[in-house]
Amino acid sequence: MKAIKLLLAFLLLVFASCASVKVYSDYDNNVDFTPYKTYAFHKKGIDRVEISELDKKRILNAIDRELSKKGMTKSENPDLLINILTKERERTDVNQFNAGWGYGWGWGWNPYFWGGRSSFVSSSTEGTLYIDLIDAKKKELVWQGEGVGYLTETRSEKEKQINEFVAKILEQFPPKVK
Repeated sequence: MKAIKLLLAFLLLVFASCASVKVYSDYDNNVDFTPYKTYAFHKKGIDRVEISELDKKRILNAIDRELSKKGMTKSENPDLLINILTKERERTDVNQFNAGWGYGWGWGWNPYFWGGRSSFVSSSTEGTLYIDLIDAKKKELVWQGEGVGYLTETRSEKEKQINEFVAKILEQFPPKVK
């Protein structure tokens, strides 16, 4: 019974660590971000992204929401152009542990505990979303945010997950000047 509880705790830890989005950002140190108040989506770039039109729409709507929270507005004559890029890869994880609380075939012998090595194999899809902010006048990349996390296929979870990716990425914009 204790081995089952240990296994459940281990699996819960593994799945909990997979739920979050890791976020990174980079920007041009020579750029003053305070004048940027308006934006538009870079249609040519977004049209090339190889995901479903529904997912594109979800991502763009989430970006709209997050930027409006920051006081920015969409414009025909924008300060910033926004482009997105996505990547995905299949990831396979193999986890091994010794059953019997460390006693058994792997770490020594104990006549009161019988166990053995157990392996669990899981596969998941890891996705990366890049959000690029381009100075519309200079046509130069000034900020890039990246979110990496595990993807889901269920529609209700997908919407929530996209919102989480975008919110966490755009938390880093504008960059905090030291």
